Amino acid sequence: MTTLNGKTVAFLVAPEGIEQVELTEPWKAVQEAGGTPTLVSTRTGMVQAYNHLDKADTFPVDATVADHAAYDALVLPGGVANPDFLRTQPEAVAFAKSFFDAGKPVAAICHAAWTLVEADVVHGRRLTSWPSLQTDLRNAGAEWVDEEVVVDLTGPSPLVTSRKPDDLKAFTGKLVEVFSG
Repeated sequence: MTTLNGKTVAFLVAPEGIEQVELTEPWKAVQEAGGTPTLVSTRTGMVQAYNHLDKADTFPVDATVADHAAYDALVLPGGVANPDFLRTQPEAVAFAKSFFDAGKPVAAICHAAWTLVEADVVHGRRLTSWPSLQTDLRNAGAEWVDEEVVVDLTGPSPLVTSRKPDDLKAFTGKLVEVFSG
């Protein structure tokens, strides 16, 4: 059985617009594998998740991008509004980029790849996303493929990407495997 042996995993989200299942399923997988998930956002308080376009649950923020805590890995949940907001926040983009600079593993699902484009970390990488991002990713130098889950080990940081909520089982399995080292 793959375990995360107490590794701390940051989940970077915007204050609003997170696709709830793309937060809660990877969160649960990290916990079940013995890791410690931490909800990181651009501000303190609560964040609002959605089930597609409908408001869902709220979740308490554990830390902000300015806290500079040490994390072992990063998960970027999707939802259209979530990464669209994050990519306009320099501290959030720098937070995501810091994992690549440190060679730490990153996992992104659905629209979350927008944050990776803004962080300028996809050039030469093979990945997947929600299909409407393929032109953005290709323009940023990535090789975009339409697959359930993609693991790219060519760069300094292992990168796990997936397309949509239907791919969550494969996505969570691979992120736990890759994050376990």
